[in-house]
Amino acid sequence: MPLTHRPVDEKDIQIICGFPQSEDELFFLFPKAEFPLSSSQLRDAIAQRSDSSVVELGGEVIAFANFYRWESGGRCSIGNVIVSPAARGRGVGRYLIEQMIALAFSKHQAAEIIVSCFNQNIAGLLFYQKLGFQPYAIEERQGRKGNRIALIHLRLSRNAT
Repeated sequence: MPLTHRPVDEKDIQIICGFPQSEDELFFLFPKAEFPLSSSQLRDAIAQRSDSSVVELGGEVIAFANFYRWESGGRCSIGNVIVSPAARGRGVGRYLIEQMIALAFSKHQAAEIIVSCFNQNIAGLLFYQKLGFQPYAIEERQGRKGNRIALIHLRLSRNAT
């Protein structure tokens, strides 16, 4: 069964809220949110962002992402990336990010695409690197418990694809 993608819909909100399985997963997805993710928190994020999109398999929503920064001809920053626990490790994340990359280049004429990933999110860092994203900056942040953590910024240039 092929994967498809479309803009997020109100009926998807509650499903997406069930994707983060722990405080850590929610922190990687949406650092300012409180666990468990509520519909109102997700609606607020969607309202402030662009191109919130879902991936479906057989009519079931299995992944979500959007842009938290979008500049025509500049850069687009992908955020709120999450795949349903049941769909992980099956190429869904790759499909989702490839669709967001295509959208950034076609709709927004982006010169580069940015993703940011916390140092504890090893799977995410290795995933983005496999897709061609290269680290270019590290920013000190504070974890949920006040500990020092690193937010690693990675980019993919239009001419690198």
